[in-house]
Amino acid sequence: MRGLLDFISWLYARRFCPTLTFMVALESVNLFRNLAAEELQALVTITQERQFPASRVIFREGDPGDGVYVVKDGLVEVSGSVGSRASRVLSQLGPGEIFGEMAVIEQQPRSATVTALKDTIVHFIPRDEMLGLLRRSPTLMLNVLQDISHRLREFDQVHLRKVVQAESLAILGNVSRSIVHDLKTPLTIISLSAETAGMPGTTPEKRGQALDRIRKQVHRINDMVGDILEFTRGRPIEANFATAIYAKYISEILPDLQAQAGAKSASIELQNEPPAVGVPLDARRLRRVFFNLIRNSTDAMLDGGRIFLRFRAEPGEIVTEMEDTGPGVAAEIAGRLFEPFVTSGKTQGTGLGLSICKKIIEDHRGRIWARHEPKHGAIFCFALPLVN
Repeated sequence: MRGLLDFISWLYARRFCPTLTFMVALESVNLFRNLAAEELQALVTITQERQFPASRVIFREGDPGDGVYVVKDGLVEVSGSVGSRASRVLSQLGPGEIFGEMAVIEQQPRSATVTALKDTIVHFIPRDEMLGLLRRSPTLMLNVLQDISHRLREFDQVHLRKVVQAESLAILGNVSRSIVHDLKTPLTIISLSAETAGMPGTTPEKRGQALDRIRKQVHRINDMVGDILEFTRGRPIEANFATAIYAKYISEILPDLQAQAGAKSASIELQNEPPAVGVPLDARRLRRVFFNLIRNSTDAMLDGGRIFLRFRAEPGEIVTEMEDTGPGVAAEIAGRLFEPFVTSGKTQGTGLGLSICKKIIEDHRGRIWARHEPKHGAIFCFALPLVN
């Protein structure tokens, strides 16, 4: 009798409460694991179900990124152009797997074409609604970022061998490893902050601080991925310049720089106060220069160390110097420091960071260089023009 009642209840839910079964389907997707009941309910309200017959193109390379797709049933194929070569198959995705997620993070056109290999049903989550849910759910935000990191690792391990040969293979491998390496620190901060925000005894103030840290790290990951993608595409990056008081700008980014150095047991010391002069800059991209240089120093220093920041105003420009207590620049790469993929004495990274720094500083119409002094660590300097 009990089994019959359960069966009748199930039929009723299927007929009159399709949302209930829809929630169960979404809950089984790895991306939405560990979401709270209210978060799952919010997900249900913004998710649409779409069907595609076999051979139908779901979206094409270059289309606007409109949202995230989750395969509910069926199979899709992801393909994309590789350089001047014809389109290549990159992967096949089945039930429970997501695609199109970079549209949420990047806000860029589609980088690949996705086609239904057989009759396929997908859950579609519009981009704006997904962004809203990500802002409210640290757990979902962490799941999405981990999924992206996992995809990059799989791409590096499986598909690079198939996509290109010789030099192209080596370049793509370096880029993929560089992205994974860059993601580690912000992902760690996001993970710890998500745990703090989700603890039962966390005060509203601490929860707000944790969410703010998560948002900052998501922006940081977005910047890193965007810069590297633009670097590999070879297209100029559209800068967003505005006049800033350099002393105020440094004071605003200093806490984040200290947090990054502290994660590697290093410290940052200001040897003098930055001058209060006006500088035309792209605040987001210039932050990338500071983060890259600090990461370069902390990777080279064993058991922590110190990083010194100093500033000086010269006619028409402001010069920033960053010196560390590491072993200094290896002689064999001193002349090639700012070339892509040049690295020495580090177990991680590819050297792509310094070439990105060079591109960003040159986009600011500035210059960047390294110098050596006996019994000193690495010293990197860059100059930015002042407001006329």
